[in-house]
Amino acid sequence: MAVTDTGRMDVGAKRPSRLFKNMTAKIAAIPMIATALVVFIGCTAWTIYHSFTRSRLLPAPDKWTGLQNYDRLWSENRWLVSIENLAIFGSCSLVLSLVIGFILAALLDRKIRFENTIRTIILYPFALSFVVTGLVWQWLLNPDLGLQNVVRSWGWETFTFDPLNNADIVIYGILIAGIWQGSGFVMVLMLAGMRGIDEDVWKASRVEGIPTWKTYIFIVIPMMRPVFVTALVIISAGIIKVYDLVVAQTSGGPGIASEVPAKYVIDKMFGSQNLGLGFAASTMMLLSVLVVLIPWAYLEFGGKKER
Repeated sequence: MAVTDTGRMDVGAKRPSRLFKNMTAKIAAIPMIATALVVFIGCTAWTIYHSFTRSRLLPAPDKWTGLQNYDRLWSENRWLVSIENLAIFGSCSLVLSLVIGFILAALLDRKIRFENTIRTIILYPFALSFVVTGLVWQWLLNPDLGLQNVVRSWGWETFTFDPLNNADIVIYGILIAGIWQGSGFVMVLMLAGMRGIDEDVWKASRVEGIPTWKTYIFIVIPMMRPVFVTALVIISAGIIKVYDLVVAQTSGGPGIASEVPAKYVIDKMFGSQNLGLGFAASTMMLLSVLVVLIPWAYLEFGGKKER
């Protein structure tokens, strides 16, 4: 801080230009910024542009068709089924993952015995790939090998549980596998949030005679809002791009009953060799991602007042 002859502090001298602050960090971030601009933004723009073209096996930027691919996309029953399945899978997965993860975290937060072992067991499915998870649950839900066969061997001969071969409920069979894998990760996020709450909150609730369940619902949950928002974004991103779990369990069957948008895109681009239609479906998936990210960004940054 510089001092002039008159004894006043030179404000301009004490503050270096904001442009040159943290120069090392800014220089280190240049490769990542360049990658994001070129790879992500550039490839996204390239995909959106070619979704308006008649690209087949190879991109055809000169064959402009306007909204033709989008008209065909939304008139195709397979795409509509995939959107319906994604809506069912996504809504159920969001709610159940958050509820189950929170309940498991609340139980572990009571400082139970063998907490580390139990936490590891519950979190273990998250370490598996979706392909492994899909294959495991394909066997478990197989009527000749899995749960149905086990229950019938116990004497309940009329028991039926075969969701993967029933077009009306096959998406719920996939949902079971998704919940089994993802709930442990949500539990860890919730548990970390609970452990970050000041112990004085619990002491005050006990002094006031507030039941434990009310403390969690009316005090702990509002304080864990950032944790819930983070979990919501992570789960939503995984839901939108779900692909390998479906392929491993049902390959989209029976028929197209368990079709999802990501599988539709892959099949159109590499199976049917229709890049234009695949790019159009990819663009619609991008819009669904923005539907998740924009509210999250608003909740995290838009609602905060400047200090």
